[in-house]
Amino acid sequence: MSHFVRGIPSELYPDPASEVPCFRFRGLSSYHELSHAVYTRHGGVSEPPFHSLNTSPGSGDRVERVRANLEIIRSAMAAQSLRGMKQVHGNDIALIHPNGPAPSGNPTEADAMVTGAPGIALMVKQADCQAIMLYDPLKKVISNVHCGWRGNVSGLLSRVVHRMSDAFGCSPSDLRAAIGPSLGPCCAEFVTHREIFPEAFQPFMVRENHFDLWALSCWQLVEAGLKRENIEVARICTKCRTDLFYSYRGEGITGRSATVVMLK
Repeated sequence: MSHFVRGIPSELYPDPASEVPCFRFRGLSSYHELSHAVYTRHGGVSEPPFHSLNTSPGSGDRVERVRANLEIIRSAMAAQSLRGMKQVHGNDIALIHPNGPAPSGNPTEADAMVTGAPGIALMVKQADCQAIMLYDPLKKVISNVHCGWRGNVSGLLSRVVHRMSDAFGCSPSDLRAAIGPSLGPCCAEFVTHREIFPEAFQPFMVRENHFDLWALSCWQLVEAGLKRENIEVARICTKCRTDLFYSYRGEGITGRSATVVMLK
């Protein structure tokens, strides 16, 4: 994985011991009861243009290849089950229970998952949107959030923090967060931003029509009660790094990469 290191910020590191190419966050890795991975597009069985670790059959890939890729990830995580969602760019949050339905059936329509159950790996699929992992090291509760710009507009991150508090008694100031590779301020162009973004988003416009969605999500997490020093940001633009990750804006027809978190 040495060729993956080029241009990777210090918050992330490639894990040479992983059987499937992936990155890990340094802060989250300090919690030995937590397992997480930011998987790349490499290490799977899908063929171009979905090569190779595509996790979404909805992209046009063959279902059997996606299933094989999901099993590769489940095995690499040593998970009892791998749970995903039918991501719809909404703000619904699924509470995942040990005996709930697995994604091989009909996954729940949601854009965030929360659980306190060990052995269940929560997976977010993405090709430019943010995957944001949250962890409460005191209550031993995790969340994985699929947050595109619509999620930022709808206040999804605040909703997730409040759900963790309401359902599990988590204190926002105890939460750790990690924002994975996604569309960066270099490429996050929204020419219709005056119609789709609230006025409060204007400070995050870094040049004409371009927004820093990483900083925006950090701000929303801090507004929800997290400490800024407890938030890690990958700072890797998926559109700029299609050698590593899928990008809808950069490639059009493409796959979806996986970010996964699990309590051991």
